[in-house]
Amino acid sequence: MGVSAADLGQHGIEHLRDELLLGLGQLGHGLNLLLQPGRRAALAAAQLAGCSTRATRHRLLRCASKHLLRLFITGALAALPLAATLAIFAWAASLLFRWLGPDSLVGSALVALGLGVTGSEVVGYLIGVGLVLLAVLMLGLLVEAGLQRGMARLVNGVVRRIPLVSQVYDMANKLVGLMRQRDPGAGRGMRAVWCHFGGRNGNDTAGAAVLGLQTCSDVLLVDGRRCLVVLVPTAPVPVGGGLLFVPEDWVQAAELSVEAVTSLYVSMGVTAGQYLPLAKPQNRARAAQPIDDPTAPPS
Repeated sequence: MGVSAADLGQHGIEHLRDELLLGLGQLGHGLNLLLQPGRRAALAAAQLAGCSTRATRHRLLRCASKHLLRLFITGALAALPLAATLAIFAWAASLLFRWLGPDSLVGSALVALGLGVTGSEVVGYLIGVGLVLLAVLMLGLLVEAGLQRGMARLVNGVVRRIPLVSQVYDMANKLVGLMRQRDPGAGRGMRAVWCHFGGRNGNDTAGAAVLGLQTCSDVLLVDGRRCLVVLVPTAPVPVGGGLLFVPEDWVQAAELSVEAVTSLYVSMGVTAGQYLPLAKPQNRARAAQPIDDPTAPPS
């Protein structure tokens, strides 16, 4: 059976097509091998960019959180003085209400004074407070007129006959006398003093200086030494403290009021610059000079 020219031509075309497809496939495979490192590098670059974006986002979130925290702390510190003041006044008001309110012992007595006029407990309490205030004003009028001396002698004569009550009454009377001292130059009131522990040598001090309050001007003999009574408060609550008998030559008058001393102790020294003079900045070159050792042998 013979093969025609048409069949040979068709077979040649198919063979050429197969060869061309095979060549194109090999060419694509070669291009794939050539482009594979580039794709890997691009994939690695994309992964690195994603990591860098996550790190940047984390850093931005951390900076934002730190900024918000700093703003909150700044606002809290700015509001703290006002909040502390309101808290102190609220505590004082609640304490006074607990001691003098209608439900307290004093408040019950005030309500009993006013209930004779009205049947309302609140109105009776207000009337009782008004009566007490009026009585205090009348007593002040008598004191100003000097007409209370006979009554004072009568009260002192009665109270000082009671053993325990007389001691408490004398102590309270002396404390009130310190508070109502009108003549600062009389020397009987409480005054601010510096206590130089270790003594004073001219203008230089040999020891630490402590700010206190001299409670009385009397000079006492303690173990044969002339001493003054000085109360050294505690910070930040100056109600307590220590009572010291300090040698007279260790005590120096301070140009401060009792209110200034109280402010210094309550503020723990923060307000010291308002009441005491500020020292000039020390020369750094002079401060850096070595201090001569008196025990070292001469060179």
